[in-house]
Amino acid sequence: MIEYHVRRRSGVPAYQQIVQQTEQALRLGHLQVGDKLPTAREVVAATAVNPNTVLRAYQELQRAGLVESTQGLGTFVVRVLGQAENSAAAGLREELTAWVGRARNAGLEREDVLALTASVVDREFPLADEPAPGAVSRERP
Repeated sequence: MIEYHVRRRSGVPAYQQIVQQTEQALRLGHLQVGDKLPTAREVVAATAVNPNTVLRAYQELQRAGLVESTQGLGTFVVRVLGQAENSAAAGLREELTAWVGRARNAGLEREDVLALTASVVDREFPLADEPAPGAVSRERP
């Protein structure tokens, strides 16, 4: 079962952190179709967030088609994401682990490492509404 951790000083709303942690668990294979998410009461006890925060997160996950809630039974995973834990990714995980270790030894803090990796990921995987790296805009002012 997944355990949620809410970082109050992160600047990210608590419900969004719960959604992101669930999505990450779905990508990494820590949650599978049919798995039950913790009850709102269990998440509240573990994180000290408002119950409505948990319910909002679970509603977002349901709108995304990742979970389904059944009255009296709980919230269950109905779809997984990505392939971050397949055999091809194993070597990449090892390389990334080594790189993060080097970054820590070089004095970088967690947030520095996250910022660096996010900048590279954003450059290599632009969103649909962003131009690809090196693309020339054809719009005129």
